[in-house]
Amino acid sequence: MTGSTEPARVEFFLGIASRYSYLASTQIEALERDTGCVVEWRPLFSGDLVELRGASPFRGDPVSGQYDWAYRRRDAEAWAEFYGIPYSEPTDELIHDYTLLRRLAVAATAAARFGAAAPYSALLLNAVFNDRPNRFDDDLLTGFAVTCGCDEQAFRARLNDEVTVRLLADTTREAHDRGAFGVPAFFVGERMFWGNDRLVLLRRHLERLQA
Repeated sequence: MTGSTEPARVEFFLGIASRYSYLASTQIEALERDTGCVVEWRPLFSGDLVELRGASPFRGDPVSGQYDWAYRRRDAEAWAEFYGIPYSEPTDELIHDYTLLRRLAVAATAAARFGAAAPYSALLLNAVFNDRPNRFDDDLLTGFAVTCGCDEQAFRARLNDEVTVRLLADTTREAHDRGAFGVPAFFVGERMFWGNDRLVLLRRHLERLQA
């Protein structure tokens, strides 16, 4: 039996403030190279995705040890060491500033309208979990867009466009409706793989599709 001539399409739903989205994002290039798949980056605001479920495991006391912030930090640091990538835990102020985090998701969505979702989201994730700039203002967000090849004025317009806000909401709703309950979530068709630690299963699935 011959393999498919069309590359498998993987939809990568990610959150800009998600530790595990950052970790997974650093492995996408190798995944595409090794399996021949094409990954479509689909940024969203994970806080809104959680709210669509009607309950948040991050509100109040942790519902289980896996949601304890200290545990999640140690876990993320261990994964970063395993991958051989830098990792710096964001400040509490940033992680809990939902207004700013939603703004970052809007900016990534604006970049997606230029076809630059992947490089732009990667820059934002690296900024949150590595570079840690002093401020995430519009000048920084626009500078990232220019680096990714977007027109400066057009990006600024889309950054403040209600269409971009609606597209972000639509992406989040779609992820929820398809069964995503957190990020990162990977879809190959309707098959979902949730979490950075499921990348090994996603890779195996893609290898089987190409076999």
